[in-house]
Amino acid sequence: MTTTAAAVWGRTEQQDFRARVRGCLLGGAVGDALGAGAAGRTLAELRAAHGPGGLTEPVPAHGRRGAVTAATQMSLFTVDGLIRAQVRRDTGAWHPPTDVHRAHLRWAATQRDWGPDERRPGLGWLAREEWLYARRDPARACLTGFGDEVLGTLDKPKNPRAADSGALVRSAPFGLLVGWEPQLVCQLAVECAAQSHGDPAGYLAAGAFAVVVHGAARGDSVEGAVRTAVGQLAARPGHAPVTAALEAALAAVRAGAPDAERVAALGAAEDRAEGQLAAAVYCALVGEDVRHGLRLAVNHDGPSAATGALTGALLGAVHGETALPPAWLAGLEGRATVLELADDLAMELTQGAALHGPADAAPDWLARYPRD
Repeated sequence: MTTTAAAVWGRTEQQDFRARVRGCLLGGAVGDALGAGAAGRTLAELRAAHGPGGLTEPVPAHGRRGAVTAATQMSLFTVDGLIRAQVRRDTGAWHPPTDVHRAHLRWAATQRDWGPDERRPGLGWLAREEWLYARRDPARACLTGFGDEVLGTLDKPKNPRAADSGALVRSAPFGLLVGWEPQLVCQLAVECAAQSHGDPAGYLAAGAFAVVVHGAARGDSVEGAVRTAVGQLAARPGHAPVTAALEAALAAVRAGAPDAERVAALGAAEDRAEGQLAAAVYCALVGEDVRHGLRLAVNHDGPSAATGALTGALLGAVHGETALPPAWLAGLEGRATVLELADDLAMELTQGAALHGPADAAPDWLARYPRD
């Protein structure tokens, strides 16, 4: 796998990119936390509890307000794997799907261990964050897909019938590889999704979402980024459900005023990857601002945390972190960790050459992101 030549980053470009990275990761976490408060409740129940608008502000879930789910946990480990892939490239080893897989194996350990196991080689800093050692409604296919060290591939994927949103919700970080071309971003996201979700809808939706985030992070419109994603899917076997879902999302924008029923009609009420993708794209397109888009995303009968996480990540990549609701950020679980990791990713992708190379590397950086 090869990428395009590294861009020349001026200070203004670095600052804009960092804002989009922060926005994407924090936005995904904020949407995840908002949706977690709606989990397991129907739209009717949400309206009965919170009024005609349904859930409009974060409420306690998992024992606290602002708690995130496995969607955020796994996204953070995706970032960890991407940074390590860049660092390991100096050694001549260059296979990002393997590094992302190893990162998700570290996530899997958080689902069964009480806390960080310092005996584990190559632990790195993220896997030492104790707040991540909590099971927060992970998709079953993620637990089984990363239940052993066998690497799922497109030729032999894990869980061939898994088409839920478990791989989709961890795929936004691939879109932040703005120096890569869209086809490579799509390919990497698809290969990594197949490590747990083997149904084409499950892994192609993940690839499409990564391309949409990629376009947004590069400054393209959401609609333009969706068109690029549809083009990337065209030659891939089994793409029809995902392509149709994206086309339906674009058409729904012009079908009338946005409401919960329209979001549900796109597939939000069921945990299938293509429907969650379509609903999130629609909410990002029609949201008057981040707050409105997220409220629209989480009020339905389906997996609200997934729809919220996807919508938040996309809107954050479009607008940057300063567009996120401050009061929602203030109580977000793990906010410091998310922000620190976002800044590390931005620094690696814009200034990696100053941090490490084949002959020399900053020891603190290698301690954070070991090559082993």
